Amino acid sequence: CCPGRDAACFARGWRLDRVYGTCFCDQACRLTGDCCFDYARACPARPCIVGEWSPWSGCADQCKPAARVRRRPVQQEPRNGGAPCPPLEERAGCLDYSTARGQDCGHSFVPAFITTSAFNKERTRHATSPQWSTDTEDTGYCMEFKTESLTHHCATENRPLTRWMQYLREGYTVCVDCQPPAMNSESLRCSGDGLDSDGNQTLHWQAIGNPRCQGTWKKVRRVDQCSCPAVHSFIFI
Repeated sequence: CCPGRDAACFARGWRLDRVYGTCFCDQACRLTGDCCFDYARACPARPCIVGEWSPWSGCADQCKPAARVRRRPVQQEPRNGGAPCPPLEERAGCLDYSTARGQDCGHSFVPAFITTSAFNKERTRHATSPQWSTDTEDTGYCMEFKTESLTHHCATENRPLTRWMQYLREGYTVCVDCQPPAMNSESLRCSGDGLDSDGNQTLHWQAIGNPRCQGTWKKVRRVDQCSCPAVHSFIFI
């Protein structure tokens, strides 16, 4: 059994197409149709097998939009035409709100940095912002916006952890949740929340994970709880 295309990997005998003569035992014979009759038994296909995902890494940079990464190992390489390996690395946007020395940071950005609301299930407020304590009132709030414009880069995102950007559309009402650690522990607000806007002001937003996916929206209202569909629900980050 030979990987790839190997003209030296041949024998004399019956082929799978019922022709007697030179037959091959290389991986490419499945495509060319000249495998030896017993190829499937002698060279069974073995799919790629991968292990579990590693924990997410920390943000690559502190106090500014960056990326986190996780990887998984290959436990068995594909052989004899077996299924190829799935992606071995995933990246997602993130923003750290404290320096290595524990100083609060990351709240000075003017645009609203957003990501999918699913990320809120993973992040932990105490790990990212030392300013929050267990007795802090941190129920948060939700901002509703109507999208005005966005770049075409949002619709072309097809990576597993950035696919949520495809659901950003002009003219739709979206919900953006403000929760710690994105919420400043003193002002109890999220950067770029547009809370002071009268509703006619054009505000800017940017998707974490792809800086080219950005656009504008206008404030609709502030509510206690978000009630938009899941695909139109995001969080400040």
